[in-house]
Amino acid sequence: MGPMVSIASSSTRASTMASSRGASSRCVARAVQRACFARGWERGEETRRTRVEATRTREATGVNAVEAAVRALGRGGVIAVPTDTIYGFACCARDDGAVRRLYEVKGRRTGVPVAIAVGDAKDVGMYGSCAHLDEGMLERILPGPVTVLLRQRAAGDGGGAAVSSALNPDVDLIGVRVPGSDFVREVCRAHGGAIALTSANRSGEASTTSATEFEALWGECDEVFDGGTIDTGRLGSTIVDLSSTDRDFRIVREGERCAELVRVLEDEFDLKKRA
Repeated sequence: MGPMVSIASSSTRASTMASSRGASSRCVARAVQRACFARGWERGEETRRTRVEATRTREATGVNAVEAAVRALGRGGVIAVPTDTIYGFACCARDDGAVRRLYEVKGRRTGVPVAIAVGDAKDVGMYGSCAHLDEGMLERILPGPVTVLLRQRAAGDGGGAAVSSALNPDVDLIGVRVPGSDFVREVCRAHGGAIALTSANRSGEASTTSATEFEALWGECDEVFDGGTIDTGRLGSTIVDLSSTDRDFRIVREGERCAELVRVLEDEFDLKKRA
């Protein structure tokens, strides 16, 4: 066990779908943390587990959880984070080596897609083509428990941003999230780009709503950020395909707040749901 370290950050979960003026989210991550250490796997290093808290961002130690996450991402690390739905594994979406390692930690075949997360709805268009979407649509449904599928933009395509070629090979759609979690969004902003984000469990196993539920995998992460128990039904985000230019959409996976999302798209934006 390594030395005890005090690190704080901010983390929230969205309690409702974002309004047209942008979502207000409510805090769920809990009180000030202590960091404990678990022996790292293979690398011979230590994995730091950090309790993240909603309202305090910097303590007397001068250490900040967002900064710690960004440092780990910058060196090609895989981190575990609490989102607004379940816990997730994340890495820099631009880093080929980090993405390959994320697939290894997850135990996922490389052909199975992994979504990305960005800090704000305005960033979604850097990675997915959304010129066909009504103005204000993304801001209405994001941030929140939604993964939006769009045609992936090529780097340099009129401002398109790069992601690793190891991420979603041979797939022309990209899933983009803006989680209703201030902590994850702040990490994305400070990182300066998208993070690849997948659920914190081995492929085929149940998703996790507390850090202790994937304790066996801590050693494969560079940092574990513990926001306490996330009180959802383990559904994960709702995945909606908005890539069509025919004013329709398709629910690929029913998750958190699926019915509310369908209502917003049908009633407020006059889109047709397709099978």
